Amino acid sequence: MKIIGIAGYSGSGKTTLIEKVIPLLVKDGFRVSLIKHAHHEFDLDHPGKDSHRHRLAGASEVLITSSNRWAMMHELRGATEPTLEEQLKNFSPCDVVIVEGWKHHAMPKIEVHRKLSEKPLLFPEDQSVIAVASDESLATELPQFELDDADAVAQFIVRYLGLRNAAIHVVK
Repeated sequence: MKIIGIAGYSGSGKTTLIEKVIPLLVKDGFRVSLIKHAHHEFDLDHPGKDSHRHRLAGASEVLITSSNRWAMMHELRGATEPTLEEQLKNFSPCDVVIVEGWKHHAMPKIEVHRKLSEKPLLFPEDQSVIAVASDESLATELPQFELDDADAVAQFIVRYLGLRNAAIHVVK
């Protein structure tokens, strides 16, 4: 399994770009998974649901399953947050894992930057940035893509990671 990060500050367009890139990769037969790091508390469960009640009762893990999907919720209960590498071990085999977040982690990543955000760029300091998707032209030797050019970003990912059967098609 190969990993590629999509990194940038909040509001830069990471999620929008990722949701356009994934179908392009899947269309060409690649199995894609995604891991997103949240810097805030989140909950996929809802008060009153059985699984929520079981977690509140003290269960360390709750696995919910149906004929369409399953999800595992693991309560850290004060334990240290697992590293990205530890979390990647939880994935089933796939061709590529897109990592959203972990912007300061040493992994190949495409920086997503929006001019109006007025946030600093990562690539001048972060040697792990291998390309930039932005709504402005930047002074860099790195490959650059328009912020909304998901096809070019998907093609770059395929080439950079050396994925086989790379024939990304333009989706209009």
